[in-house]
Amino acid sequence: MTMKREVVIRSVEPMEILSVDHVGPYMQIGKAFDALFGWLGKHNLLAGEMRMVGLFFDDPGVVEEQKLRSKAGVLLPGPVMTEVAASVAMSDGVSVTRIRGGEYAVLRHVGPYSDMRATYEWLYGTWLVQSGRAAADAPAFEEYLNSPKGTAPAELVTEICLPLG
Repeated sequence: MTMKREVVIRSVEPMEILSVDHVGPYMQIGKAFDALFGWLGKHNLLAGEMRMVGLFFDDPGVVEEQKLRSKAGVLLPGPVMTEVAASVAMSDGVSVTRIRGGEYAVLRHVGPYSDMRATYEWLYGTWLVQSGRAAADAPAFEEYLNSPKGTAPAELVTEICLPLG
């Protein structure tokens, strides 16, 4: 079964997210999300309209799995984010990370996170090569449009956002 893959070029505004660093296999970034959500809960910041974002710095085809760098993050509603960034002493490994704005190639992945590697390989190895575009020197990020806590793996929706040069 071949999946229909459609890439959309989207202009993304720069964002600041609250994040927790993760080093190790990308499939274990959930631990960093758990730590982040624990911190948000402790500070009464679990906002319904927050957006969950994962930031990925290394190519798993080049970097050893134990050394892969990523960040689990949330984008809080604008005024809340500004207030938090200004007033809350960042602790427990929580920091503010800036995601650059600009053009991104966005590909929607539907299904389990464990199937995303093939989607990435297609995006970088096929689409990017054929598009005539170049990846920017910035990390790709994923936005999780639903939560694995209340969603069957086959119904998870993730937008993979590849920064373009």
